[in-house]
Amino acid sequence: MKHALNVTREADFAAWYQEVIAEAEMAEESGVRGCMVIKPWGYGIWERIQTLMDARIKAAGVQNCYFPLFIPLSYFAEEAEHVEGFAKEMAVVTHHRLISDGKGGLVPDPEAKLEEPLIVRPTSETVIGKAMSRWVQSWRDLPLLTNQWANVVRWEMRTRMFLRTSEFLWQEGHTAHADRDDAMVETLRALEMYRSFSEDCLAMPVIAGEKPENERFPGAVATYSIEAMMQDGKALQAGTSHYLGTGFAEAAGIRYQDREGGQQLCHTTSWGVSTRMIGGVIMTHGDDDGLRVPPAIAPHQIVILPMLREDDGDAALLAYCEELRAALAQQWALGEPVRVLLDKRAGKATNKRWGWVKKGVPLILEIGGRDAAGGQVSVIRRDRLYREDGKVQFAAMAKDGFVAQATAELEDVQRTLHAEATARRDANIHRGIDSLDALGKFFGEDQRYPGWVELAWSRPTGDALEQVVQQLKALKLTIRNTPMDAAPVSGQCVFTGQPAVERIYVARSY
Repeated sequence: MKHALNVTREADFAAWYQEVIAEAEMAEESGVRGCMVIKPWGYGIWERIQTLMDARIKAAGVQNCYFPLFIPLSYFAEEAEHVEGFAKEMAVVTHHRLISDGKGGLVPDPEAKLEEPLIVRPTSETVIGKAMSRWVQSWRDLPLLTNQWANVVRWEMRTRMFLRTSEFLWQEGHTAHADRDDAMVETLRALEMYRSFSEDCLAMPVIAGEKPENERFPGAVATYSIEAMMQDGKALQAGTSHYLGTGFAEAAGIRYQDREGGQQLCHTTSWGVSTRMIGGVIMTHGDDDGLRVPPAIAPHQIVILPMLREDDGDAALLAYCEELRAALAQQWALGEPVRVLLDKRAGKATNKRWGWVKKGVPLILEIGGRDAAGGQVSVIRRDRLYREDGKVQFAAMAKDGFVAQATAELEDVQRTLHAEATARRDANIHRGIDSLDALGKFFGEDQRYPGWVELAWSRPTGDALEQVVQQLKALKLTIRNTPMDAAPVSGQCVFTGQPAVERIYVARSY
């Protein structure tokens, strides 16, 4: 069967991913290595993620702020462990003016060298910590709950659109608390927010859990993540939440006067998700015809395509389609008014149809003159594109019947995508491997997409953990996390031979 894309997932998953982005008109190269131009359809999905996530953030009492793009180097110098984790990725500004080089080009003006270099923010713990030290004086000021929607720069060597770029968009929550217990409640609240958002809005099933010591955020006491399985079996870290203890507070001077008049260090947290989530949506739901967008985050949930013929009948057809659009816009689905577009652009309806198929619009309506005359619509569900004979599947329905059913159809698409992804993930989590040799054999077998392996784990630390990390590195594997809701474990750790205390997931990853 011929598909809309030139490369299939089975033939070359990496090339397929890039083609989905190009054919769905989500993003393109910018001319700056590692940076991308996010086009309207890709940015529209990010705006939907922002809208839905921001509502959840504010519902928890968190307030949005904005902090500078440039951070003085001295701020990072106070956080040795934190800086070490980002040092190789930092972009540094050293001059504030350019001058002519006398050859038609421009060079930094030696007279315009900054007294102190500025870092283009890779994350904002240091600059937000300085602000928190001013804003928190008393126990009455706690908890302090802030969030920022911004861009950050981490100078990546190997980049891939949405998954790993030198500049990306994200939200970063930063909070300060009176004690560890309150800070941990916030850390786990944010983790659960990300888990439920991914499941309910992205239709992307994830496993929430704690990262091992070697995978912690630089300077954190504990790091938690949500991990999603992509269609090629690899893991994607889709969001993180960190309990930072008092280390950042001590460096930044975030102290408060307690009820007895003493001075105490705050306990801080940070948590964030980024445009990487869009990459996860592509690799979770896309097929060989392009993207499939869950209705909750689709910029347009329904697109109406009038089959224009540039004759006297077009006016009546457009009037019919506009009436249909207006009726659909009055319906609600997934807690919001239905987002519907009437595509009146010139061009063949077939070409426009395949353009929207590749973009992944949940429901596409093709309306011809006969449909309008008979009060009908022809419906394509993007998640059920083909009939058994390989032809595109159209459902002919009465217009009023479709309007009444549109909410149920969109909600069913959302459920169907989530169910498909969950079944695929669960079928590709493997258990029963009880030795390092067996693990190596499993991932060394001629399996194109081997999935994840669940293992018994003794939670080693220090040198013992480093030895495990190196063993996994040789197999191109990483520990993803310890699932929060895992069943009790018994037996021995595959790596150390010590009694197991928890379960972990091991996988290849992005």
